[in-house]
Amino acid sequence: MSAPALSGPVGYGRVLAVPEFRAVFAAHVLSMLGVIVSEIALSVLVYDLTGSPLLSALTFALGFLPYLVGGTLLAGVGDRYPARRVLVVCDLVCAGCVAAMAVPGTGIGVLLGLRCALAVVSPVFAGTRMATLSDILGGGDLFVLGRSLLRIVAQSALLVGYGLGGLLLAVLAPRHALLITVAGFLASAALLRLGTRHRPARARVRERGGTRQLLADRRIRLLLLLFWIPAMFAVVPEALAAPYADALGAGSPGLGLLMCALPVGTVAGELYAGARLGPAARERIALPLVCLTLLPYLGYALHPSLTVSLLLLLLAGAGSAYTLGLDQWFVRAVPEELRGRAMTVLSAGLMTIQGVGMALAGVAAETVGVRATVAAAGVVGAACCCALAAAARRAVRPGS
Repeated sequence: MSAPALSGPVGYGRVLAVPEFRAVFAAHVLSMLGVIVSEIALSVLVYDLTGSPLLSALTFALGFLPYLVGGTLLAGVGDRYPARRVLVVCDLVCAGCVAAMAVPGTGIGVLLGLRCALAVVSPVFAGTRMATLSDILGGGDLFVLGRSLLRIVAQSALLVGYGLGGLLLAVLAPRHALLITVAGFLASAALLRLGTRHRPARARVRERGGTRQLLADRRIRLLLLLFWIPAMFAVVPEALAAPYADALGAGSPGLGLLMCALPVGTVAGELYAGARLGPAARERIALPLVCLTLLPYLGYALHPSLTVSLLLLLLAGAGSAYTLGLDQWFVRAVPEELRGRAMTVLSAGLMTIQGVGMALAGVAAETVGVRATVAAAGVVGAACCCALAAAARRAVRPGS
């Protein structure tokens, strides 16, 4: 799984110099902020209508579970139809769903159903967009850096979007905030329609069994697991941030810092690896980083202070720079005609398994406590990652 050629850093500037990528990047910013603001506004709206914390929390949970449905049933859409058409239609469907949420008098059942519809469409959009990047940027280092920039936007949007959502809801009713989200999706659709070229569908026919074909390849299975398994364990501190902040006596400010630390570390790690390391170096460090990225969680067993806990989370987040190396191996391993399907499966599996990880973290914390659960996630997760890394090193020959 080594790079095909040794070269120095390309840098993010060359990626942003590609006009089509700039359109995709701007559309991604708008859609990500729209999704986050809509999640907050819908959660507040449901709570205002019902007074139920359970139903309010359920609006967030419904953002994870339907990913599996969309990723399974609709995985081939991005390959069967022209990618630009798929992306624009997905944005328009999302805009329509959110607009329906904003209609006065919409019932709770309909609101939650529309939230599920958004989550079903999301993996199709994400997978098609990632496959489109390989058309726009090629399958080399520019693709890796482009994908990295979109991930950085996603992490940054978590930090900015929640703050922006809170400010909007301080001055607007939840349904009015949802209308701003509609505008964001429509603007994203316009950017993608006008700023990217039409390209024919990758798959000449509507293939059956494409997902089975992907998963039959051992290299692809291992790479998918290398994306998914670390993420399942990585979300444990985030899932338990509220009770952990309470145990530390850190209050709401401490909770906010704990929620921000992992994304900040992730952004810092990706920016450094993307800007300072060449493709060969990023691929060399990928498997070692996979093995190391969860080890900082072991520090929770030592009852660290808030400051030390934040440093542990920052360090763990920085370790996620391994994904840049995995991206290059994945795009080389997947046949071009199945690339949209593969990216959709990757996106859907990632979101689903993070939801599973959060649920399991809650169950474990009820039994052994928060600190022990996070430390155990570090031990078990690191062991799983080391096993996967060893299998990947044996299964994939250099240069493949």
